[in-house]
Amino acid sequence: MSQYNCSKDGPTSQPRLRTLPPPGDSQERSDSPEICHYEKSFHKHAAAPNYTHCGLFGDPHLRTFTDRFQTCKVQGAWPLIDNNYLNVQVTNTPVLPGSAATATSKLTIIFKNFQECVDQKVYQAEMDELPAAFADGSKNGGDKHGANSLKITEKVSGQHVEIQAKYIGTTIVVRQVGRYLTFAVRMPEEVVNAVEDRDSQGLYLCLRGCPLNQQIDFQAFRANAEGPGTRRPAAASPAPAAPDTFPYETAVAKCKEKLPVEDLYYQACVFDLLTTGDVNFTLAAYYALEDVKMLHSNKDRLHLYERTREPPGRAAAVGMPPAPRQLLGSLLLLTLLPASWRLS
Repeated sequence: MSQYNCSKDGPTSQPRLRTLPPPGDSQERSDSPEICHYEKSFHKHAAAPNYTHCGLFGDPHLRTFTDRFQTCKVQGAWPLIDNNYLNVQVTNTPVLPGSAATATSKLTIIFKNFQECVDQKVYQAEMDELPAAFADGSKNGGDKHGANSLKITEKVSGQHVEIQAKYIGTTIVVRQVGRYLTFAVRMPEEVVNAVEDRDSQGLYLCLRGCPLNQQIDFQAFRANAEGPGTRRPAAASPAPAAPDTFPYETAVAKCKEKLPVEDLYYQACVFDLLTTGDVNFTLAAYYALEDVKMLHSNKDRLHLYERTREPPGRAAAVGMPPAPRQLLGSLLLLTLLPASWRLS
């Protein structure tokens, strides 16, 4: 209503009849407008675009476009992406009645009308319903000349769908793992930051992360997790956790099978088994990392460790934990001392 400045009262137009594409038109048309191919149209005389990644999975864990990794409460409906080209909203619901653990049960993606390329299209997935088409039954961007620059492909029936939006250089992967949904996207920085009013984008979670009051202290949870019967930290919610959660040692063993590198995806897996008792969350973390491998442009940044919670640009080599401040201070002092003092 807001986008088209619609009145709540007044006449409405009759729906337009859809015309079916000609046979064999499943591939992008060779005469499709150049504007409908992002890399050709936006970067003819510039360097290749810098692609970024955002993902949401599990109970729920968020990896932002700036590679921050957060574990959040965010129960209810929350916007993951909100820019000039598309909106993505997720709904997170309790894993069990009365449980503090939540997971994504519904996902809505709105591709906005764009020039000669696509009509506005809505994709909606829910638990046990992962369609291989948009809400209107179509699998491409509509009737426009560049409609095939937006396409849905079903990779595994009911489990894995991929959406290619070539006109904005974007790939989206939606999965159902167990009962719940996961989301991953590869998007150029130019598209990520295409917002008209940055001050109104406070809940653009993929860009800004979860609000502070919705974040769960991952380190505090881990510090208290090495014992049987561990539950979600009290700061997250007063509600009880799931009754059939795994002992810590069992959770570690199950996650190690799928995620041998002890990065934040492995830690998220352990967290989810301790808080939900649902072994499918192991696969959710595994596939989230597989999607990163496919979608992230920087292969040195596939695995994240705790230090990436710091603001971007402040960390040392990939995979190395930050040195304690006291040690860093001592090393700095040694470099400043005269050589004779250091030898003595």
